[in-house]
Amino acid sequence: MAEITVELIKTLREKTNAGMMDCKAALTEAKGDLAEAEVILRKKGITGAEKKAGRATSEGVIAARIDADAKTGVLVAVSCETDFVAKNENFQSFVDGLVNHVATAEPVADLDALLAQTYVGDPSLTVTEVVKAKIGQLGENMALSRFARYTVDGEGVIASYIHPPGKVGVLLEAGCTKAATADAAAFREVVKDIALHIAAAQPLCVTRDEVPAAKVEQEKEIYREKAKGKPENIVEKIVAGQIDKFFASMALLEQGFIKDPDKTIKDLLAAKGKEVGDELTIRRFARFAVGEEG
Repeated sequence: MAEITVELIKTLREKTNAGMMDCKAALTEAKGDLAEAEVILRKKGITGAEKKAGRATSEGVIAARIDADAKTGVLVAVSCETDFVAKNENFQSFVDGLVNHVATAEPVADLDALLAQTYVGDPSLTVTEVVKAKIGQLGENMALSRFARYTVDGEGVIASYIHPPGKVGVLLEAGCTKAATADAAAFREVVKDIALHIAAAQPLCVTRDEVPAAKVEQEKEIYREKAKGKPENIVEKIVAGQIDKFFASMALLEQGFIKDPDKTIKDLLAAKGKEVGDELTIRRFARFAVGEEG
């Protein structure tokens, strides 16, 4: 059995952020084996995590990463219980590790598959086990609650915007038809502006065609009910006008640009496309906010 020195205990504490007494107990159980003691602490962290699993996680951090050529990007939402922990350097480092995992691991279709993956930062653990171990370390319930990973299809760029201090984040794919356009500063600047707009304006989708038909019919029935008693042709005109306003609030391309509300996002793209000599589009976006469900 290796001697359990103060230096050994401190080394384990630095690696795990566990308390000194917990580190000493784990080293004693592991007969001085540092690696085995770390595993013991992780297992204890996982056990502790189960007791905290039902607690609300209304705080957290949204984080993003875009690769050097702006062709792939990820957006991640990691939740915790308190803003105090969300600002903790240990938690922030944990979030960075999860962002790195999503950016570099094999792409997966959904959150369950991601959580089941072997963690890039430590192949001895799954992503779920890493999260549970961090719960044990920091003493709060937390979760990797949402993620998005985009790769450009054809010509275009991936862009992101994180609103300080990391409570809202946006990931979007913008398209063009020429490789030169994707590298143009004017194109990237307007894409960045649109990402900021999405964070503030909270669109539901890119175009009105993407709004669920059931939601549109529900809105129409509400407007018809409010206009009840008026002539049928007047009712339909009222409904049509209200639905246009509804789409303008929901569909990104129909929203007034936050920096120039008299110009829609569609107008903005058309004007910038004319400037750079290309057709510009927004193909998709994800917007995450702390406290939101996936």
